Amino acid sequence: MSNLTSLQAALNARGTGPAGEAAGALGRRGCPLSDLRDRLRRAGLRPTRQRLSLGWLLFGRGDRHLTAEMLYDEAMRAKVPVSLATVYNTLHQFTEAGLLRQLALDGSKAYFDTNPSEHHHFFLEEEGQVLDMPDCGITVDSLPEAPEGMEIAGVEVIVRLRRRVAARRA
Repeated sequence: MSNLTSLQAALNARGTGPAGEAAGALGRRGCPLSDLRDRLRRAGLRPTRQRLSLGWLLFGRGDRHLTAEMLYDEAMRAKVPVSLATVYNTLHQFTEAGLLRQLALDGSKAYFDTNPSEHHHFFLEEEGQVLDMPDCGITVDSLPEAPEGMEIAGVEVIVRLRRRVAARRA
């Protein structure tokens, strides 16, 4: 049974409301769906069916980077009934709750990182792909003073990459 089929079966078997929670609360330790519900609650989000479905798709494959359109395509392939607007709203809610990190890499698209810890990225321009940069001790010296009443919340280093063009022979 695929991961998505498992999710759909779990969502159908257990309601996401209080009655469904109470009925199956014991004996679900270590259950990925239960863990996701707990993670959403700890972040201050109600574990709705759509949040659980999108959260399953987002976090079920480890750390990765994707756009709303990429997640929407995954949801459509998995037969998760959501609109693109719902995907955008959910990604922004997850970001505000600290579950995701939004990356401003390309002016036309926002990328979301399932690893919200502070780290840096490579951006492969031609492919539109984001890769985590190995922790190599990058330091940013000489930051400007923040304007009055403000503080620096973080610093991101994004190294843009493109493939070398082979030297043309004359």
